[in-house]
Amino acid sequence: MGKLDVVLDRLMQRRALRRWEEIAEAAPSADLETLRGWRSRARAMRRQLDRVIHEAEHRLALPVIGSNAMRRPLGTDWAWRPDLWRGPMPVPGQASVPNRSAFGQGATLFHDCRLSELTVRQIRNERESDVAPFGFRMDVFRFDGSFLSLVIDLPEEAARGLKVRHLIRLDVIVELEKPLEIFARLNVKHGPNTEQIVLEMPLGAEEVMVEFDLTYSKINEKRIEKLWIDLIFEGPEMNQIILRDVTVSRRPRAEL
Repeated sequence: MGKLDVVLDRLMQRRALRRWEEIAEAAPSADLETLRGWRSRARAMRRQLDRVIHEAEHRLALPVIGSNAMRRPLGTDWAWRPDLWRGPMPVPGQASVPNRSAFGQGATLFHDCRLSELTVRQIRNERESDVAPFGFRMDVFRFDGSFLSLVIDLPEEAARGLKVRHLIRLDVIVELEKPLEIFARLNVKHGPNTEQIVLEMPLGAEEVMVEFDLTYSKINEKRIEKLWIDLIFEGPEMNQIILRDVTVSRRPRAEL
């Protein structure tokens, strides 16, 4: 819509508003036939206005697409949400998902099923408590493989300036159809070596968090190249897994 169209639209809206203000003032003294006509016109307008208001209130209540708002612990020097939870994917869903399927930049699903009965879909978060614009749903039916993992490649900024005194924090909001063990594995490539730290995510809560402490690792700070996190789902058969949000942050450990 051009500037002229916007101006004309506003003028027409003001004129229509003034006209309905005049009708409202005149309604108490109008004859019944005139009042009946006004009522029909008002009802027709109200139906369309209600549609606009309903759609606007629904969409404006949702988390903003592209939002990077997240909880940042005190002292955080880097925080990030993967694209899968920030913006819409070109293809929102897929059935019979093959191994090594990529979803957006930096999220890849791995499994070793001979026959994939795995369906995935990016969903719009609509709950009042949601901060991330999108969620990621996995429906697992028969599962004849030995592993299912979602690999999240962290951007270069995660490795830049990383020290062994850093804590890497992973926050996940997850919904499960039935209880499921989930493990998180941090991988840090430094030179020809890769350091791995595995933690089990707490069960029984929707919002869960783990922190990877690099203090006792054997990472060579000067040769850190890249980081990635594996979310490993143990025994996922006949389950629905919804990851409402995934964020990663880091902060230096407090000096003792």
